[in-house]
Amino acid sequence: MEKGNHMDPTDFRKEVRRGNWDKPTAGVAPGYAQANLVILPRSAALDFLIFAQRNPKACPVIDVLEAGVIEAPSGKDSDIRRDIPRYRIYQKGKGHREVSSIEEVWQQDFVSFLLGCSFTFESELIKQGIPMKHIDLGRNVSMYQTNIPCNSAGSLSGEMVVSMRPIKSSQISKAVEISGRYPEVHGSPIHIGNPEAIGIEDINKPDYGDQVPIGEEEIPVFWPCGVTPQSVLKNSGVDFFITHAPGYMFVTDIKNEELGR
Repeated sequence: MEKGNHMDPTDFRKEVRRGNWDKPTAGVAPGYAQANLVILPRSAALDFLIFAQRNPKACPVIDVLEAGVIEAPSGKDSDIRRDIPRYRIYQKGKGHREVSSIEEVWQQDFVSFLLGCSFTFESELIKQGIPMKHIDLGRNVSMYQTNIPCNSAGSLSGEMVVSMRPIKSSQISKAVEISGRYPEVHGSPIHIGNPEAIGIEDINKPDYGDQVPIGEEEIPVFWPCGVTPQSVLKNSGVDFFITHAPGYMFVTDIKNEELGR
């Protein structure tokens, strides 16, 4: 197993801060919740908060850091500017760039949102005998843009991004039941099978993450994904925002069972 799989969240965040981890965080610190990140100037934060409240499957909020605050309540001694292995900085008309720290662009009016991540319930699926193929292969999870509309809020509108995991047909009902216990980290799947029905033209070409093969006895199962805000904010023409790079998450101090029902 990777070194990160044995660390507690505090030690893992320190390793990230030292520049010693630059890989996706699936499987890291089992038993602890991971989170997606969205950072916006205060002037744009209210629209996003309303958007998240209207789209809790795709954007389940677990933490909000007030303007200028860098320590997340869900991570003792954390630094939201340095504790994610890879960030994306988006600027209107310029696309995005990836960095390992956002200290140089940090401003005191930045509001940070941490959103639940489906990596959180993966350890419970594995514990119950449902393999996570992307972890076994050492890959990032596959993520796709869909035609599933989100509920708009202010200037923000767009379609959902989903993550896909190949699940044996005999284990799908168990996977649905287990993930459904975790509504604060996307909960149960949004779609099962037939990728074309939700606008995915080629399952072998994910829009984000890595391609994960689907075996003969497996069916693609799709969960709402915290990359949805990246797509929505970009397509809505927001001037400036920061997110995690897809698959490179903030590891919190929250234990999975605290989010389960």
